[in-house]
Amino acid sequence: MAKKPEAEHFVDMFANLGRDLKMPQVDVDHILDHHRKNLEALEKASRSAASGATDVFTRQREILEQTLGEVRDMAARMVVPGSPKELMDRQAELAKKSFETAVKNASEIGEVISRSSTEAIDILRTRIKDAMEEMQKGIIKK
Repeated sequence: MAKKPEAEHFVDMFANLGRDLKMPQVDVDHILDHHRKNLEALEKASRSAASGATDVFTRQREILEQTLGEVRDMAARMVVPGSPKELMDRQAELAKKSFETAVKNASEIGEVISRSSTEAIDILRTRIKDAMEEMQKGIIKK
């Protein structure tokens, strides 16, 4: 009995078709490297943002402690007897100092937030730029 040739496996047929048509092959390692870099950039940006949040919370705690100390000191000076005019002057001084401190502290917190946000955005912007360059070079083997 004559032996029938074995039917070609479907995957082999597809691979042969691609080779015969000279279709480009996808460089899987390059694609995986591309996505690994994306994930690393996201991780680095997340760490930067988390660090910025920690800095903000730490500074807010320091500001609160400092403010409570100043309020305690000012309140102690308010108890000191004096004329109504002196008492009003001290209250005005407390209000003025409180407002100036609040503005200074808000500005400082804003700078910390801006700095950490800018750093995280720069990390992502750099990765996007690099990714676009990689795409321009091509992911396909020649």
